[in-house]
Amino acid sequence: MENLFRLANHEDFFTRRCVWVNGPVIVGAGPSGLATAACLRDQGVPFVVLERTECIASLWQERTYDRLKLHLPKQFCQLPRMPFPGDFPEYPTRGQFIEYLESYARRFEISPNFNECVQSARYDETSGLWRIRTVQARGASRSEIEYICRWLVVATGENAERVVPEIDGLADFKGEVVHSCDYKSGEKFAGKRVLVVGSGNSGMELSLDLCDHKAKPSLVVRSSVHVLPREVLGKSTFELAVLLMKWLPLWLVDKILLILAWLVLGDIGKCGLKRPSMGPMELKNEKGKTPVLDVGTLQKIRSGEIKVVPGIKRFSRGHVVELVNGDKLDIDSVILATGYKSNVPSWLQESEFFSKNGYPKPKFPNGWKGNAGLYAVGFTRKGLSGASSDAMRIAQDIGKIWKVETRQKQRTTACHRRCISQF
Repeated sequence: MENLFRLANHEDFFTRRCVWVNGPVIVGAGPSGLATAACLRDQGVPFVVLERTECIASLWQERTYDRLKLHLPKQFCQLPRMPFPGDFPEYPTRGQFIEYLESYARRFEISPNFNECVQSARYDETSGLWRIRTVQARGASRSEIEYICRWLVVATGENAERVVPEIDGLADFKGEVVHSCDYKSGEKFAGKRVLVVGSGNSGMELSLDLCDHKAKPSLVVRSSVHVLPREVLGKSTFELAVLLMKWLPLWLVDKILLILAWLVLGDIGKCGLKRPSMGPMELKNEKGKTPVLDVGTLQKIRSGEIKVVPGIKRFSRGHVVELVNGDKLDIDSVILATGYKSNVPSWLQESEFFSKNGYPKPKFPNGWKGNAGLYAVGFTRKGLSGASSDAMRIAQDIGKIWKVETRQKQRTTACHRRCISQF
């Protein structure tokens, strides 16, 4: 209560609706935010989840393509305290994963505040509390709300905003330009010459999808890339790597993976692809760059149905693109499979824990906890398993403090009250 009176001394305290949260505020209702909320529920800690869109897991529901499946086996993608249904396949589809997340939210009674976009969040040194300002959109009406809490959990993740590269002449291109987040199916590109920019998992799979829908894709590969088979002798390559890393040094695991990749996929250099000097798992750990898991794209490259081209120099008049090697291509459409980035720097007013690129400064496994009640989940570059690990650590850390200070072991109903009612 004393902290709240200190807040009231600020002249803008009464200019907006103010809500005291008796527990942490979680920003983001994707898998990371849901996992944290579920673990907090298990600890008996109340919480509020803020989500800028109108649904949970908006990346999966609104910004993914139709044919997408989980790239890793389901046991590596399940969230804490709830496995996937037994009748789900080894690699669940996009629709099945969304169904799983919705069931997860229902099971743990997670009800986010939808259509509420965080404008800023800062730690108030005077009160020792976090102040999170949001704009809530309900139809045509908009209202400002300020949440006051002791703990802030940043769960907006690594894929909050699309990355659109600056390419000379792109703005003058006369054809259609779409980011992969707006791509659903290659059906509407049938018969068209499509330039896919980006050679990660999305770029590779979109090129394959375009092929399956009778388009004519060209895949831009600017730099080296590791391509691994999704499975080796019926066993997940990732699962095999995890098993090997328990017993062998990383460099040896990488050697084994590359030998297996050569045996299964052959020499990818003949496809116009160059492997990095650093091994696939070392590169993932050091740079966060995920190897491509092949689901059939290499076969299409070898058959000539997908053409691999070098980097783009500029877009010329009309529908022409000039490549760095001097070649020119006539194309009808461009798909930017150029990935996503964190949006944390745009709203979090803090610089000790988060760096300018929107990721925690401490490396895994220490990037989940900052100072003054600040936490981060889903920034490990280790997928859903990394987010789940963060979520459990955060809930346990907050839960210990909560149980000591409130002297209660179980509480299942999240509660909050308007600050004004305190006075």
